[in-house]
Amino acid sequence: MQAKHWLMVAALCAFTAVAVGAFAAHGLKTVLSVKELAWLDTASRYQMYHALALLAVVILQLKGVGFQWLQISACCFLGGIILFCGSLYALAFISVKWLVYLTPLGGVLFLVGWGALFWAAFKFTGNTK
Repeated sequence: MQAKHWLMVAALCAFTAVAVGAFAAHGLKTVLSVKELAWLDTASRYQMYHALALLAVVILQLKGVGFQWLQISACCFLGGIILFCGSLYALAFISVKWLVYLTPLGGVLFLVGWGALFWAAFKFTGNTK
């Protein structure tokens, strides 16, 4: 995917993290349990962290840093958001208990994404476009 598309994905992820976090904090306190609100808090925080990481990937792509590894990193961050955060959102909102098994897979994708970002930085020679 091009940097433009990753930037759009990052913005959408950040937007939805803020929206879900605000909705949970202000609109769902009387509807959800303390445990479910904690799941939403964790999910929205991790989603925002990784939306910001996607923004960093975009900046590095524009600088010409290790495109292949940045693509892997971005894909893993997005996959992690979908699996980790998405499973916690689903658990809190619709109580689909089996989705909790996707949460650790999303966490692994986050770790692989950070590893790929590290490798892109390691392989960076200092030459920019």
